[in-house]
Amino acid sequence: MSSAVKIFQGRFGRVALLEMDAPLVGHAHHHCHILIKAGGADSAFSVRGERAPLTDESAVLVNAWEHHAYEHDAPPGQRTLILALYIEPNWLAELQRSLALSAHPRFFPQKCVAITPQTKRIAEEFVLEMWWADEVSPARMEELLFNLIIAVIDSYSGWRDLVALLRAKPPVAMDPRVRRAIALMREDIAHELDVDALAARSGLSRAHFFTLFQRDTQVTPLVYANVLRFEAAVQRLSRGQEPVSAVAHELGFSAPGHFARFFRQHLGITPTDYRRAVNLFEPPDDAAPGQPPVI
Repeated sequence: MSSAVKIFQGRFGRVALLEMDAPLVGHAHHHCHILIKAGGADSAFSVRGERAPLTDESAVLVNAWEHHAYEHDAPPGQRTLILALYIEPNWLAELQRSLALSAHPRFFPQKCVAITPQTKRIAEEFVLEMWWADEVSPARMEELLFNLIIAVIDSYSGWRDLVALLRAKPPVAMDPRVRRAIALMREDIAHELDVDALAARSGLSRAHFFTLFQRDTQVTPLVYANVLRFEAAVQRLSRGQEPVSAVAHELGFSAPGHFARFFRQHLGITPTDYRRAVNLFEPPDDAAPGQPPVI
């Protein structure tokens, strides 16, 4: 079974060091997502249906709300150690204005990027520091993470050019009926998604609802609902003290085993494993909005 070595969670999002030996279901995140191989066998992701290799020479990049799945095509019995970054766009925007569009659906122009010697060195330093989580200050954590993100994306000459990025795919105003549907989904994450009822309450036919929803969010209603449910689970597991069985009940799962299977299908580990591995980082006392860490 896949397992978590360490997980950091804070205003930056999540950083997880995961030892993977099985595939994951197709899913999405509101985060921009960077995946770096930290050890073990080569593997791959599927990003919008296209293969993206994860190797010593290639990292995988997934835009916010971009559908993807881990494939784990390594030989039987071999594992892949993955450094997975789930980055909050608002945190990046606070640190550096030119990263304000990290939630843009075309922020990463391609699914893979070459790992340079500098990126490899910074990633290795980051992984080593993760082993000593109790001794890493919030300020140091954010500095290391920011430096790693910049090292990965710096080969893209256009990431600083907001005008060019907007021209490549201008933002589209979300249809108010889709916004209403999302609000309804957020209010009722503890129940299985009823697409027909949601479409009707949004004033749309089922077919029109699907078309508008995918146009505005890049994913299906079911994938979106699963994202909301998974993120709610992560917050309850990391910040609450209630038993895992109680979290499962709060989120509408009929049995803890169903919740564990849902969680494992999306992250590769069980809710109990997540709670054991997670380390919460509060904002550093000396954080100054608009002032990025030294790079």
